[in-house]
Amino acid sequence: MSITLQKLDEHRWLIPQSGGMRVPGILYASERLLKEAGGQEGARQVANVAHLPGIVRHSLAMPDMHWGYGFPIGGVAAFDLDQGIVSPGGVGYDINCGCRLMATRLTAEDVRGRLADLVAALFRDVPSGVGSRGPVKLSAKEERKVLVEGSAWAVAQGYGAAGDLETTEDGGRMAGADPDAVSDRALERGRDQLGTLGSGNHFLEIEVVEEIFDPVAAAAFGLAPGQLCVMIHSGSRGLGYQVCDDYLARMVKHAGELGLKLPDRQLACAPLASGRGREYLAAMACAANYAWANRQMLMHRTRETFEKALGLSPRELGMRLVYDVCHNIAKMEEFPVEGRTVRLCVHRKGATRSFPPGHPALPAAYRPVGQPVLIPGDMGAGSYVLAGTEHAYAETFGSTCHGAGRVMSRTQATKASRGRAIGRELADRGIVVMAAGKGTLREEMPEAYKDLDEVVDVADRAGLSRKVARLRALGCIKG
Repeated sequence: MSITLQKLDEHRWLIPQSGGMRVPGILYASERLLKEAGGQEGARQVANVAHLPGIVRHSLAMPDMHWGYGFPIGGVAAFDLDQGIVSPGGVGYDINCGCRLMATRLTAEDVRGRLADLVAALFRDVPSGVGSRGPVKLSAKEERKVLVEGSAWAVAQGYGAAGDLETTEDGGRMAGADPDAVSDRALERGRDQLGTLGSGNHFLEIEVVEEIFDPVAAAAFGLAPGQLCVMIHSGSRGLGYQVCDDYLARMVKHAGELGLKLPDRQLACAPLASGRGREYLAAMACAANYAWANRQMLMHRTRETFEKALGLSPRELGMRLVYDVCHNIAKMEEFPVEGRTVRLCVHRKGATRSFPPGHPALPAAYRPVGQPVLIPGDMGAGSYVLAGTEHAYAETFGSTCHGAGRVMSRTQATKASRGRAIGRELADRGIVVMAAGKGTLREEMPEAYKDLDEVVDVADRAGLSRKVARLRALGCIKG
């Protein structure tokens, strides 16, 4: 059965409620982005999510939406705590995959002529690639501490400062984590991967602030034209993947036992109020905390490498955390629904939190302007810094896009890039790139992604977040 889309306005498309859908669906996209969102298959996934028990108001898709496992990547859905469910496919395999932006006291001019050496040093010192190992081999006892404490564990071990926790979403720690809910296989996979970048679309990128759109917000975030910054994109590594895999297998069976009629078995889920649902949330929180500790350690190693490679003191470099946001997560949050404040479980899969000015969850320095929202693009595009809005808080459960979003699968990109030297092409554009394997550069070639400017323009014009600054890529390391 084909999916009907009705154009509501320039940036919103409605999937009317029909069949077993409990709510309508809404896609945020331009005409061009809609065509790149997986066609009928992408829209069908949005409609499928609308079948889930306890879903509130709408099944949503952000401007960077593309096909994913069960939920679309870029999908957002909120569920009632009494009647609703939690779905591993609505969180994703890489639990708390996210971005961390660091600003420095340097300008692009300060690294002119030294960029290639700096990228090479980062590639040498920051573990990346499939199966990479981190700087510490965790004991069973210490790993459990990581899963409960998150970023605070890393800070306590000397990887950064306590102030970093203030500018990390949720302070870098999700409550309710229970290591007993994590399988032995997941624990084994996480034991030596802490402090590693990973592979695929994960990266560490040197960027320069190229354009400011909102001077007041940019000043609050400590961003200025010409300033050198670093963006890190990584997640919970093999531990998070294994948690998702474990619970998907259990919930497929569980959904059958409950008699849930799902349009797609990949939407396997459990009631939030059930033991199985609570167990998954406890394991998911462990993986989320692991990811925050991982990015905290990556930031510390990056800072050390900058200082050593450039011969700078910590004060001269002045590297500080602007903000850390997570993408793949399910959180209990409060929102206005039909004139009252309601606590819901919000799934954001490939979507970023976008809280408005004044929200108590934000650091005091950012509260007047809203939450920093970090939106990376492909290897040649750089990134955007946006700010959260009241409109997003009211309409999309405080959510916006998380990146450019793929238009090609990795297999398609590998075929399309055959015979090309992606690294050389980027070098011709002034971007120094290093990767553990040539295959990564081919899979991640710029054309594999949507136009970042268009994705961000839709998010901005639709009121999901507002543009603050654009950052241009200078150098990048990939796994």
